[in-house]
Amino acid sequence: MTHALKNSWKYILLVVICVVFLFPLAWALVCSVKPEAEILSYPPKWIPEIFTWSNYTTVLARYPYLDWAKNSIITAGLGTLLILLFSSLAAYALGRFEFRGKKLIYSVIVAMLLIPIQAYMIPLYLMCAKMGILNTYASIILPSVANVTSIFILTSFFKGLPKELEEAARIDGCGEFRIFAQIMLPLSKPALSTVTILTFISNWNSFLWPMIAIREDTLKTLPVGIAQFMGSVNSNAQFQYGTALAGCCMAVIPTLIVFLFLQRYFVEGIASTGIKG
Repeated sequence: MTHALKNSWKYILLVVICVVFLFPLAWALVCSVKPEAEILSYPPKWIPEIFTWSNYTTVLARYPYLDWAKNSIITAGLGTLLILLFSSLAAYALGRFEFRGKKLIYSVIVAMLLIPIQAYMIPLYLMCAKMGILNTYASIILPSVANVTSIFILTSFFKGLPKELEEAARIDGCGEFRIFAQIMLPLSKPALSTVTILTFISNWNSFLWPMIAIREDTLKTLPVGIAQFMGSVNSNAQFQYGTALAGCCMAVIPTLIVFLFLQRYFVEGIASTGIKG
């Protein structure tokens, strides 16, 4: 009885936390299908008296929203694929092989988790300018490929796999790359799914570096475009909350799709990788 009572309190607490986190998103979604006058009315109402899609059509008609979304899909998608490729190779070497300097390299990678992008933004900008890749997709994608969080998560997962798998494969005549590609990677679906979700959402929401690296309007990503759109709306006589919220709600859709597609592996991946250093 005592154990059941403790669990019920846990569930109640989780429900309260979910409501707190979901409230802003639900309110934005409801307000995005209301006319402007109804959004500003007091007291506020959850159920719209007049349901309208005009806020969404206004955003699509007035701004190059689909071009911004295309740029975000290209940069976030390619960036995530490259992160998965390079991070899995680096993490496999750190997690399964013994070599000189391994602990030092791993310590440096873990320490880099504490360094924000603001600390190396100017050298990064100068390096991209010297390479001549500013104002291109490459200026957004390439800096994101060196993702230490992904290496840390995948290294922790590879460390936990039993050595007997490799030894049995070597006895059967498998080479190192075949062991990695045909045995270790298929077993790493939970960790790879976790990395995919975290890196895609991070790349999708990235704002500061794309705003600095991109000057052409046709290459702007969705967060930068929406910020520009919000600024132009704000410069009007009256702020248009409906169109601003409609633009933000549409921006959430791709990350929601990625999360729902991979969510069955997400909890398993966090549980198996997040507790080992």
